[in-house]
Amino acid sequence: MLDWKAILSPEAGPVVQFIKYALCGGIATATHIILFHLIGWRIFPCLEARDPFVRYLHLHVPDVDRSRRARNSMIANVCGFIFSNFVAYLLNILFVFRGGRYTWYVALALFYAVSGVSLVLGTSLMGYLIRRFGMLTTVAFGSNIFMALLINYAMRKFVIFNG
Repeated sequence: MLDWKAILSPEAGPVVQFIKYALCGGIATATHIILFHLIGWRIFPCLEARDPFVRYLHLHVPDVDRSRRARNSMIANVCGFIFSNFVAYLLNILFVFRGGRYTWYVALALFYAVSGVSLVLGTSLMGYLIRRFGMLTTVAFGSNIFMALLINYAMRKFVIFNG
């Protein structure tokens, strides 16, 4: 029988810890993706009729030139990041990593700082891919998510929390 208390504990072994990190990251990433697309659809238009989110939900989106689409996608990304990063922080301290190296507010500030680095790099890449190559917003957003995953795991595990 599985010992759920041990599995959910931050004291779980590295393989279990990585699986929990991936699951919590998946929840935070889903939050980010949903917020990004909602903001990009309703507040800062950056989606095209060809975007899967638009096609699948049969949404109407305005035509936006490449430059404005790049700028708006970057704004929508930052907006989605603010909330989804807090979701990631809460899930990580509750289920994945052991705290204690820093007070909660220092750890939260470091969490945002580390994630901010990946946000700046990923958002810049996303804007560049749209502006320079006319890449589909959703595909460019995916490159941002991938970059964030790589940077955030390493920095959270080895810098913020007691890995």
